[in-house]
Amino acid sequence: MKLRGVLAPIPTPFRDEAIDLDVLVRNLRFWLGSELCGIVVLGTNGEAAHVDDDEADLLIAKTREVVPADRTLVAGTARESTRATISATRRAGALGVDAVLVRTPAFFKSLMTPEALIDHFLAVADASLVPVLLYNIPQVTGVSLSAETVARLAEHPNIPGIKESSGNVLQVSQLVSATGPEFQVVVGSAQTYYASLSVGAVGGILALACVQPALCARLHQLVVENHPNEALVLQQQLIPLAEMVTSRFGVPGLKAAMDLIGVGGGAPRFPLRRCTDDVVQEIRTALTMLEASSGVSHSV
Repeated sequence: MKLRGVLAPIPTPFRDEAIDLDVLVRNLRFWLGSELCGIVVLGTNGEAAHVDDDEADLLIAKTREVVPADRTLVAGTARESTRATISATRRAGALGVDAVLVRTPAFFKSLMTPEALIDHFLAVADASLVPVLLYNIPQVTGVSLSAETVARLAEHPNIPGIKESSGNVLQVSQLVSATGPEFQVVVGSAQTYYASLSVGAVGGILALACVQPALCARLHQLVVENHPNEALVLQQQLIPLAEMVTSRFGVPGLKAAMDLIGVGGGAPRFPLRRCTDDVVQEIRTALTMLEASSGVSHSV
């Protein structure tokens, strides 16, 4: 299970609140035409919390049909109970994913002690047909996996890595330090991607890669090939748009940016709402400025 590179955590396309598989396939072909090393379906940007189990299985199956074997396919399978997470994880494994991504349970967040989290993830890893990637996104869940907890979980042979989405580079460094060389730390923050790679992260699952796959892949390669000055310049150029499609405007912002480049974003599922016209214009301006500074067209 190799995660060295950039994967796109793809949004789920909806038409009148129903999943639009035709748009999904068109979008996948766009992303697979880039240098991305893989796809993540049903992560946070995939509105996994808004998708029923039968819809989730349909999305995974269709994505696996399109994504070739030489690209990594990861599916988010977290549920609030360990039992339901195991069931979703086993179904995803049977549908042919290369790994699953499992966030921390969040509803009973005050009771999610290190011991409870360790028991949860070990049970999932024991039952899973495929590798289990931990997923730490405390700004959404209100629960954080400490480096000490991750180090204990990393001892399990079926837990080869973690997606660390806090955006905290110190946390990334601590995770790298606390785990062995085979454990793969990937990050979910394009805003701090250069810094995260510099302290030992090996890849990224970046929302920005859904809109700018070529530039995200270029940033990764510049760091790997030890071109720090060029990497720093590109990192700074990416930050404004990266913020808009994540922390500022969230999934609606990411979908609006996809629409602007000619990829099917569309509407999120309620209660999320489309971006206002003012926000769309702000995203359009950021895309234009990034195109001007990087020399890479953002239109499909």
